[in-house]
Amino acid sequence: MANLFETIYTLWLREILRFVKSKSRVIGSGGQPLIWLAIIGVGFGSAFTFASGQHVSYITFMAPGIIGMTILFASIFTGVNIIWDRQFGFMKEILVSPVPRLGIVLGKIAGSTTVSLLAGLVVLAIVVIAGVIPLGMLSIIGIAIALLFMIVISSIFVAIGVIIASTVSSIEAYNVIINFLVLPVFFLSGALFPLSNAPLWMKALAATDPLLYGVDGLRGSLIGIHNSPIYLDFVAVLAIAVFFIAIADIAFRKIQSK
Repeated sequence: MANLFETIYTLWLREILRFVKSKSRVIGSGGQPLIWLAIIGVGFGSAFTFASGQHVSYITFMAPGIIGMTILFASIFTGVNIIWDRQFGFMKEILVSPVPRLGIVLGKIAGSTTVSLLAGLVVLAIVVIAGVIPLGMLSIIGIAIALLFMIVISSIFVAIGVIIASTVSSIEAYNVIINFLVLPVFFLSGALFPLSNAPLWMKALAATDPLLYGVDGLRGSLIGIHNSPIYLDFVAVLAIAVFFIAIADIAFRKIQSK
C-alpha cells in the first residue's frame, strides 16, 4: 500500500513540475478563456437579450461554461504526455519497474487533474475579479461545491485522454481523435446556451455528454441556475468518473503488450 501511494505521489509531482516549467501552458490556461468571454460573451451578449428566466446577463450565464471548457481542454490534452513518455522511453522504464500499475494510472490522473484544476481556478479568479460573476452571487459552500465538480470533471476527461493515448501510438492520431471529440462535447454541454428549447435529438445527444452534468453543477453552485438538482449532477459525474478511470486502468495495462 505504501508503494502504491508513493508511486501516485511521484507521478503526481512530476506532472505538476512539468506544468510549472511550461510558461506557455500557464499563460494559455487563462488566455484562451478570456478570448471566449470577450468575443463570444460580450459580442453575443450585446447582440441579443438573454432569456434565462433569471436576472443574469448572458456573459454571467456563460462564465461557468467557460470554466468547464477550460477544464475540458486542459484535461483531455494531457494524454499527449503519455505518448511523449512512450516515445522517449520513460514509460518503458516505469512499466518494467516493480511499481503497481494502478499507481501509475492514478498518479498520471491525479497529476493531470491537479493541473486542470489549477487552470480552472485561474479562470474562476479572473471572472470573479472582472465582475463577470458578481461576488454577491458566490458563497463559501457554493465555491466548495464548484471545486468538487471541477475535480471530478477533470478526472473524467483526463481518464478519457489516458484511454485514447493508451490505444494510439502517435501524437498526430491522438490529436485527430481529440479534435473530433472535444467540440461536440463542449457545444452539447450547454456551456454557451441553454438546452431547454433545443430539438429532441440534440437533448438526447447532450444526455450522453459528461460535461453537461458538470457545467450544470458548476452553474448551479456558482450563480444559482441549474436544470437538475445539483446533487444529481454530482452523482452523475462521479459515477462517470469511476467508470472511465476503471477503463483507463484496463487500457493502460495493455500498453505493455504493444
